[in-house]
Amino acid sequence: MSKTLKALRISAASVFLAAPVFAQETPTAETVVATVNNTEITLGHMIAVRESLPQQYQSLQPSVLFSGILDQIIQQTLLAQTIGDDIPTRAAKTLEVQRTAILADVAVDSVIAGRVDDAALQAAYDAKYGNFVGTPEFDASHILVETQEEAQAIATEIRAGADFAETAIAKSTGPSGPRGGALGWFGPGQMVPQFEAAVAALNVGEVSDPVETQFGWHVIILNDKRTQEAPTLEQVRQEIQIDAENAAASAYVAELRDVSVIDESAAEALDPNVIAQFDLLDD
Repeated sequence: MSKTLKALRISAASVFLAAPVFAQETPTAETVVATVNNTEITLGHMIAVRESLPQQYQSLQPSVLFSGILDQIIQQTLLAQTIGDDIPTRAAKTLEVQRTAILADVAVDSVIAGRVDDAALQAAYDAKYGNFVGTPEFDASHILVETQEEAQAIATEIRAGADFAETAIAKSTGPSGPRGGALGWFGPGQMVPQFEAAVAALNVGEVSDPVETQFGWHVIILNDKRTQEAPTLEQVRQEIQIDAENAAASAYVAELRDVSVIDESAAEALDPNVIAQFDLLDD
């Protein structure tokens, strides 16, 4: 290598190293990432598209998503620019209702943020469960056999002191037989009517007479009973959250109606079937 060439390389490296390093500005929603015929595409546009993607796309590599979303917006912008100001009626009306819907969602989110707090959740919970009256629940076991005679003989054995669970394991043809006939806790509507009525008539520890259902003949013992308790707020927080948010939004809309001028007289003069005349949107 010549001394001249080596000197040039050293000189170039020195200039590079000495050049000031400019700090990159922190990106914002208004950061421009591309332009298409002077139309700006911002980082905010890309993030909005990213946020709306179906779940299956959410795990893609950021570099793949970035280039794919940018290319999509560029293509859409190129196509949109060919329309100009002459927007077809169908598209124009769709844009208008979508804009209204998006802004309405923003307003609702704002109301919810300001009104749905812990106190509102507690109030919604109290309104729904404050006067809760629980239904009876039963813990029972049964032995299922084919004939009334078999069931009567088993009932007699149990009342004479035979162990119910052991007898169920030995003689029950039902799927609960191997676990001693245990059915666990259940409430109204979870058993066939004849079975449920027989259980409800028993005292704790009492053995039933044979009970017939479409499955066969049952001998039932009531192990325990209780009254269903109201769920705690934490157990139904999601349900209560939805109730409180809906109530807050409805109340706010009612307030807006009270202070607004709404004239629906023109709509009242129309035949409701007109809403199906889709050809009205065709230019």
